[in-house]
Amino acid sequence: MVYQVVVTRGYAQPDGSTVFGDIGLSRLTDAGLAWRVLEEEAGEVRADQLEGADALLVLGPERVTEASIPASGRLRHIARFGAGFDAVDTDACTRRGVLVTNTPDAVRRPVADSVVALLYALSHQLVVKDRLVREGRWAERARWRGSGLIGATAGIVGLGGIGLETARRLRAQGLRVLGYNRGDRGREAAGIGIELRPLDEVLAVSDYVIVTVAANPGTRHFIGERELALMRPTARLINVSRGVVVDEEALIARLSDGRLAGAGLDVFTEEPLTADSPLTALDNVVLAPHSLCWTDQYTAAVSASVTASLIAVSHGRQPRETVNGPFPAGTWPGTRACGDNEDERDRT
Repeated sequence: MVYQVVVTRGYAQPDGSTVFGDIGLSRLTDAGLAWRVLEEEAGEVRADQLEGADALLVLGPERVTEASIPASGRLRHIARFGAGFDAVDTDACTRRGVLVTNTPDAVRRPVADSVVALLYALSHQLVVKDRLVREGRWAERARWRGSGLIGATAGIVGLGGIGLETARRLRAQGLRVLGYNRGDRGREAAGIGIELRPLDEVLAVSDYVIVTVAANPGTRHFIGERELALMRPTARLINVSRGVVVDEEALIARLSDGRLAGAGLDVFTEEPLTADSPLTALDNVVLAPHSLCWTDQYTAAVSASVTASLIAVSHGRQPRETVNGPFPAGTWPGTRACGDNEDERDRT
């Protein structure tokens, strides 16, 4: 029986081309797997769309719920193209014996680079200065003095892979880096030179607050009105996590009345951000359409990681980057390797 991979339609065309470019689906073919792109786009993947599928490759923001999993029990693997998996019901997948994987290692450097890009754009008033030239307002340039980074303090909220990678870059640039993480990151932080502090202190003393926590029910509005009020009026906030992690209305209010100097945002509560959002009218905000990290190197790294996971599971092997588990006895997907792949499974 040929191993079947289904690809979500939102970011892909029937021929396998995607908004990211070539994501290496030919590697699946070369490994003996078959793939097809869903015929229609759906906010929530339906079970009938996955009949006959062994794996689902989620390219975009499509939701995967327990209702998405076919009753046949054939589906064994959901592979997320990227690090975020907040749209996948991982508990339901575990109960149903479906492995969920993502690609955190592949996105760390591109997203960390995005943070640095936003930080420099904010510190140098890049968006406004670009507009001054385009609109012939050269004489106004003295109004928009930048903020030097010598001696500046960056506070990173969330010291997962992206947060730690961002800290490495900022430390290399000579910034003082404070960090907060809900779990223990003492050893990793010490190795990079991050000073661990309570969240309130990180917010109160940082010139740049960088949000990289994972999105889940416990982090909705993790940075809310109370937390924003702790930040200094001269501080700036950068969010590359998920829009719901920051109270967007509270942020807009503080940016509008000068209680916060600026923000760099690649994520929003509702996406796409509407053109009439108050954020689009603010000179002290740098906006990106949840794609700032999309580079050729990002596509190459994430594609290699996600296809490697798909191929590994198809052969009954444990992939490198898993999200859920532990599985009930006898239900881990590796116990259901198909056909000619069983010998490969036995060697792992």
